[in-house]
Amino acid sequence: MTVTLEVSDNVGTIRLDRPPMNALDVAVQDRLRELAEEATRREDVRAVILYGGEKVFAAGADIKEMQAMDHAAMVVRSRALQESFTAVARIPKPVVAAVTGYALGGGCELALCADFRIAADNAKLGQPEILLGLIPGAGGTQRLARLVGPSRAKDLIFTGRQVRAEEALAIGLVDRVVPAAEVYEQARAWAARLAQGPALALRAAKESVDAGLETDIDTGLTIERNWFAGLFATEDRERGMRSFVEEGPGKARFL
Repeated sequence: MTVTLEVSDNVGTIRLDRPPMNALDVAVQDRLRELAEEATRREDVRAVILYGGEKVFAAGADIKEMQAMDHAAMVVRSRALQESFTAVARIPKPVVAAVTGYALGGGCELALCADFRIAADNAKLGQPEILLGLIPGAGGTQRLARLVGPSRAKDLIFTGRQVRAEEALAIGLVDRVVPAAEVYEQARAWAARLAQGPALALRAAKESVDAGLETDIDTGLTIERNWFAGLFATEDRERGMRSFVEEGPGKARFL
């Protein structure tokens, strides 16, 4: 398999494994969607890691495969491409990208689908599609602009330049930079911590932030209010408040 889902201690790792550069061909795209949907369904998966291995996250689309497509073929394929990445972005659980080496084009767009990005100190990220006479097609023009702001997104998209980990951290494209050998370990620690948290509250928090960003503040506040009130019907809320009153803050166990 070019993409796998491995689950251990309530953490699922979606692993790209298409040497040498984890090029995102049609088969990989479709498999990503399948595994994102599986991770969404599975109750034993409470947090997810996106990982391409020790050397490279994903260097982008399979250019040879794309070169063979004409306009009619890409009209059909582009929707499936976006839907695959959107399935990852909509996993209703905490998702962290463990970025090593190159995360370019579709690889950068895949990292953008995560809630949090931990990058190796030797990582390089970018949207080089303009150098092919194209624009990003898997969400890059939308998710990148929402993450780093329109001016910085346009700089990266217009020039196609690659940014090193330090610059990516400075502009908010990644959230943490660590030595290359520690990337997966750090991502695992982040995911494992959240995998022990209240699953419904985490889902509510993720949906409130993500959906709120797509609308006006009044609608966003309505989304937040509905989730906030709804969580009062959950066992996790009862457990969390009881633990706070009886034991003090931060000691509740939700598994």
